[in-house]
Order: sequence, then structure tokens, then C-alpha cells
Amino acid sequence: MKPVSERKSMINSNLTKLSVSKQCKILSVSRSGLYYKPINISSLNLELMRLMDEHYLLHPEKGARRMHVWLTKDKGYNVSLNRIEHLYYRKMALRSILPGPHTSKRRMNHKVYPYLLRDLKITKPNQVWATDISYIPMANGFMYLTAVIDLYSRHVVHWSISNSMEAEWCAEFMQEAFDKHGTPEILNTDQGVQYTSDVFTKCVLSADVKLSMDGKGRATDNAFIERLWRSVKYEKIYLFPPVNGIDLFHKLEDYFLYYNNERRHSSINDETPHDKYFHFKRPDSSSRAA
Repeated sequence: MKPVSERKSMINSNLTKLSVSKQCKILSVSRSGLYYKPINISSLNLELMRLMDEHYLLHPEKGARRMHVWLTKDKGYNVSLNRIEHLYYRKMALRSILPGPHTSKRRMNHKVYPYLLRDLKITKPNQVWATDISYIPMANGFMYLTAVIDLYSRHVVHWSISNSMEAEWCAEFMQEAFDKHGTPEILNTDQGVQYTSDVFTKCVLSADVKLSMDGKGRATDNAFIERLWRSVKYEKIYLFPPVNGIDLFHKLEDYFLYYNNERRHSSINDETPHDKYFHFKRPDSSSRAA
């Protein structure tokens, strides 16, 4: 098969008989990989979002109103609550870990699935995966990062970047993870509209995977992947700010290789996620064991 870069160059958005999504599927190319252009936004909004992103990692209990108080009273910005609510909820998709309204709440016509991890003992790879989306600041704009991790090993199974938070992106991303690593028994998400959408839930359930969703206003239910976002940002993104989408892709590629293969985790007895994930496998593993 040709390299990914060559396959991407074959995609033509002007074709009328084949959509871009179908071309990507035929060529085995991730659709999100075509769009590495960060979203343009005013310099003030970028500055505010960067500050909120850093502050949120330290104080995830703060919602938009408390972020507004912090920005105006402590940091001296003369900005309205409406602006902060729009950035915090709509652009960054953040939510307080405390119970209350937030943008990741489901649409009323979307089904929500029960939280299945309470008191569950996780004893093997591919028993439970968790996925989420995070805002990634850049020099001239921002993008979104999604990843799925194996909770037993903390191994980052798959990741992707995009300049939008479409449900289709999340579904395509998850299908790529299934195709590459097999399927878990349970996939845990929050109650965001991307994950309660028909396109995403059908992708998961049709693969014979149980869908688990965090309790409303309980971001700590997905604490493992929230910790991953903090590691990615403090250990890579904030130290080496990406200049464009391609640069972001390569920085994340380098970081996740390091995270999986070299970075030892105290929570898994100072093993690497790679060793914990792959060394558990047996020669007769089924499709559920990648």
C-alpha cells in the first residue's frame, strides 16, 4: 500500500459521485487527518482560552462563572461573562467536575447509557477503554485532540486531531481504533453530544462493545484520561507550542510514542504502558485482545 501522504494527495473534494468520507474509507485514510488547519480566532480570545486551559488543569472544579471572576478580579481582564461562557463551554468544551449545567450535557433526544465502572475490578487489557476530547492551544488558533486509553495499562490505544468536534470524527476515530487493536468489553465516555449521537453509539454497539457514560457533572468518572490531558499539555504542548497543525501532529506523535514506550507510571508499578498492555497477551488471544 502507498504511504499515507500519497494516499491523502489522491483525495479530491470536487468529485460528485464519491464524498470525501467515502474516498477516505476506500484509501484507508483518516478524514480528520486531512484537516490540520487550526481554527482562527482573535488574539484576545486565544489568550483567554490559554489561561483558562492552564487554570482548569489545576482547578477543574471551576465553571465558567468562577473562571470569569478569576480572569477579571485576579488577572485584570475587562471581559464579559457571556464571552467567557462562550469560550469555556462552546469553544473549549470544558466542564466543572462539580454537578451543574455544562456543554457536554446530552441533547434531550439522545439516549444516555449507565455508568458501568463503579466497583468494577479491571484485571486485563482491552477490558475497559476510555475516550474524551481536549482543547489544544496553538500559536495562531487551536485544535481538538481525542484519544482512547486502555484503563488496565494506561496505554494510549489511538489518537487523532481535528479542527472540529463532530460526532462523525469521533465515530471514525473509534472505528479506526477497533480495526487496529480489536474491541474492548466496555468503552467509557462522558455524556457529550458527540458520544450520545446515533452515529457514535451505533459504531460502538455494532462492534459488540458495551457503552458506559459518566454520571452527569462527574468528570472524575473519566479521571484517567483527564490525567492524560494534563500530562500531554504540561510535558509537551506548553513547553513546545506547536506553530501549525502539521507541527502539532508530529509533536503529539513523538509524545505518545514516549508516553507508551518510555514513560513509567507509578500507578502501574512503574511499568510502561506498552509493556503492561502487550506483555499480558496470550498466543491464542481473540479479537478482543489486540
